[in-house]
Amino acid sequence: QVQVVSSGGGLVQPGGSLRLSCAASGSFFRLNAVNWFRQAPEKEREWVAKFTSDGSTNYADSVKGRFTISKDHAENTVYLQMTSLKPEDTAIYYCEATLGYRSGATLISPSQGTQVTVST
Repeated sequence: QVQVVSSGGGLVQPGGSLRLSCAASGSFFRLNAVNWFRQAPEKEREWVAKFTSDGSTNYADSVKGRFTISKDHAENTVYLQMTSLKPEDTAIYYCEATLGYRSGATLISPSQGTQVTVST
């Protein structure tokens, strides 16, 4: 059984920073990839960023240059460092981990959401 937990949300003023964490635990061989998504009220879910096990990263245009996704080398935790936050970044943020097994199988496991509010 695996568990994927996101954390780190909160209230921050425009221009501020937050760091979100996505931690995967349980029985699996490798954390193949992590995607971050967000959903604002009355809007569709938006993909934000991706980290893959080969170290490559990708970002949505809306966050490029402001957000950085990275992985802790020792732990199965991926971080989303968010800087220069804007009110339009306000949303519930979710991570989705792709877990790999020795058999070659993969499992996509989502986290619960963490609220990010950017406001004065």
